Amino acid sequence: MSVAIKVGDKLPETVIGPFDAQALERYAAVSGDDNPLHLDDSLAAKIGLAAPPVHGMKLLAAFEPMLKKWRGDLVLVGLSGKFIQPILRGETVTLSGRVLRASETKVFLRLFAHGAARTPGIIGEATLRPATSGA
Repeated sequence: MSVAIKVGDKLPETVIGPFDAQALERYAAVSGDDNPLHLDDSLAAKIGLAAPPVHGMKLLAAFEPMLKKWRGDLVLVGLSGKFIQPILRGETVTLSGRVLRASETKVFLRLFAHGAARTPGIIGEATLRPATSGA
């Protein structure tokens, strides 16, 4: 790795969104996740949400470009997340993370996606390796 990574290092925050109805419709079409909850205002309201929630996998996928921008010398080899609370259409999303473990061959991160409430919508984990390691 070109620059040492230390436990506790914080990744620069990345802001994405807000996502509008058309963005969610496009994602539903290409992903095959056409759950009406993500697209229908009245259905979202029936379960107590102010707007339809953004697809969780759309948000989880947004971590990859953030990680690439942070450290282009590393490649993402593992990504997972727990969906804690909905992030709603129209909300700006802040992605962040910190290093939990680091060695010359592997970096393990804790990731967060926060919506307007600043309570995590997603808590994730990522594993990165140097691009030259054949990962």
